[in-house]
Amino acid sequence: MTIKPLLDKILIQSEEAEETTKSGIVLAGPAQEKPQIARVVAVGPGGMVDGNEVTMTLKVGDRVIISKYAGTEVKFDGEEYTIVRQSDVLAVVE
Repeated sequence: MTIKPLLDKILIQSEEAEETTKSGIVLAGPAQEKPQIARVVAVGPGGMVDGNEVTMTLKVGDRVIISKYAGTEVKFDGEEYTIVRQSDVLAVVE
C-alpha cells in the first residue's frame, strides 16, 4: 500500500531535527523545532484547483523548504509524513 497525493498536493518527509544548538547545548525532544527542510516523497498529478490550472513543478527527491505550520501530518507504516499543497513550498534546496 502506498500514499498517492491528489491534485496539487505533495507528500514530504521532514529531515531530522537538530539535536544540539550551534553553541553545543543538547536539546530535549519537545524543545526541538520542527524542521522546515523536507524531501519530496510523492507528487500529485496537478490539474484544475479552484478554477485554475495547476502544473506541478516539484518532483520526487527534491529537497524543499516549507512553511513552519503548513500541511497535515500523517503516520504510515511507522513513518511520519506531511501532505502539503505545492503552494506551501517556499523554495527548492539545491
